[in-house]
Amino acid sequence: VSNPHARAAFTDSDTADEAVRATCDDATTCKRFATSKGYWKDPYMQYFARSVGERKAPEINRGYYARVQGMNHLLDAFIRKTECDCQVINLGAGLDTTFWRLKEENLLPRKFFEIDFPTVVARKIHNIKKKPPLSKPIIETHSTDSLLLDAHSLDSDRYCIIGADLRDISTLDQKLKKFQLNQELPTMLLSECVLVYMTPSHSSNIIHWAAESFHTAMFINYEQVNMSDRFGQVMIENLQRRQCNLAGVEACQSLESQKERFLKSGWEHADALDMMTVYSMLPQEDVARIERLEFLDEKELLHQLLQHYSICWATKDKLNLGISYITLFLLIVFASPPFTNKL
Repeated sequence: VSNPHARAAFTDSDTADEAVRATCDDATTCKRFATSKGYWKDPYMQYFARSVGERKAPEINRGYYARVQGMNHLLDAFIRKTECDCQVINLGAGLDTTFWRLKEENLLPRKFFEIDFPTVVARKIHNIKKKPPLSKPIIETHSTDSLLLDAHSLDSDRYCIIGADLRDISTLDQKLKKFQLNQELPTMLLSECVLVYMTPSHSSNIIHWAAESFHTAMFINYEQVNMSDRFGQVMIENLQRRQCNLAGVEACQSLESQKERFLKSGWEHADALDMMTVYSMLPQEDVARIERLEFLDEKELLHQLLQHYSICWATKDKLNLGISYITLFLLIVFASPPFTNKL
């Protein structure tokens, strides 16, 4: 029997949790601004962030561009490798629009799950209900007239969003299974700046649970790296001033520490690249295009920023689908075009 007191510290009213939830809005407004400038196209972001908001620095926009392109490349390669016969679990999804992009590009997996704090999920469900461009793709891929919908969850045949605390693995597991999570399907797990806000024991529980739950899977984690130098310390201090504590920063010391957390938790292969390396691997024609969008005075600042974020990806492949060969190292050779709005 679970101990209710063990979770008392993780209520929605907790100040630290509130600060973490605020990072969801940060990411949304940054992506909204970058797409308004033309870094990449996302016709769905406008339904989650109405106004473009205040100007973001060019190095922030380029950083988000690299993040979106790198994450999409790995995700899309996995979906193609499985021929869409897979499921995706976006951990701490916030107001992410990936489901709608995949639907538009005919890359929809068998089912797409999103998990986040109940208050974030309630907001997202409200937006989906109010905006036909968001609700129609969900309804179009659903086989019956009714959707399962309550304050903190929405479930359809192909899309499911669940309000849950990622630190409470047993409840998370129960909720996913209630909404037809299939442990036999190849499974992609995504997390972007999520694990770093948890203690190392909580994040390793998630990584271990994922490895134990799925025999053929890939886990992509985007977050900070090289955090022990001066630039990293300043990043930590800036976040602490906003009551945002990087409780899991010890796993962010190096690319090796990022890989090691997966390898010691049941994953067969792991690789990691800092975002400066990813940026240098992106299709150079498109990089040249986005670099013309805004003048960047301080190239050195961009380099420092990108050197302090990374993408780490881990795999296990009982079905021998070849997912361990999915990599960002081939990004230049097999560059897929960035997401375009086909309106």
